[in-house]
Amino acid sequence: MKTMLRTVAPALLILLFAYATVSKLADFTLFRHEMYNQNFPPEVAGALVFVVPFAEIATIALLLTEKWQWAGLVLSAILMAVFTGYIGLVLAGYWQRLPCSCGGVLKNMSWRGHFVFNLFFLAISLAALAQQYKGKAENLRKE
Repeated sequence: MKTMLRTVAPALLILLFAYATVSKLADFTLFRHEMYNQNFPPEVAGALVFVVPFAEIATIALLLTEKWQWAGLVLSAILMAVFTGYIGLVLAGYWQRLPCSCGGVLKNMSWRGHFVFNLFFLAISLAALAQQYKGKAENLRKE
């Protein structure tokens, strides 16, 4: 289980964020339009158009480097918590209008399906973080 979390979890997260980033950047005009169609003020949407893909690329870069993988898992967990929280607000009826700015196959998911999908990847991030933290704590005790 340790090995799986240590290798498979970052790989799955890299694939997720790579797919999400490529789908945003492949049709950046559409992504930008969809962000401005969200329930955010235009200033927030304008910032998110650049912050979200940058954060996803940064997460990938951190996860690819063993030295920085911990930071990548933290950033991954933060991003997934924010995305999942947004969907949770949608499901709770916080907004009247429900635009989706997800690309690719994610666009075809229901809000509930997307929520479960995000919870799965949030759980992967948190489980991998917990495993790495446990490993670091054990190493400190040995020293």
